[in-house]
Amino acid sequence: MTFNIGNQNAANINNVGRDQHITGGQTGIVVTSEQALQALADLRAGVKATRLDPLSSIAVETELRDIEAGLRQPKPDRTRIAPRLERLTRILLAAGSLASAGSALVGPLGMLAHWLGALGAPILGLLPALL
Repeated sequence: MTFNIGNQNAANINNVGRDQHITGGQTGIVVTSEQALQALADLRAGVKATRLDPLSSIAVETELRDIEAGLRQPKPDRTRIAPRLERLTRILLAAGSLASAGSALVGPLGMLAHWLGALGAPILGLLPALL
């Protein structure tokens, strides 16, 4: 069997040549670039409310600035943004901020990780299950 499928963009796409049986349903999370920018603004606000040591604060601000620059591109490059978001998450995790700030940081980080799609999976794995 040959599939000749053009460009597809959706949360879940199933292209099958025979029968497909799905048990338990399928879900997907779609995050727009505008929602990702709002999540970044929420993340900035959450970071400002946390107490970071000076070195961590500088590192976090650098990553936030780079992520924002990437998100504001006409066609944001998720492969460029993903490692920056992961570094930012690891910095906040090491500083204890994710545990102390809770959903103020975890929620926006999760939203941004979902915006990244499959590239965000490692970041989602770092987030505590606070939501």
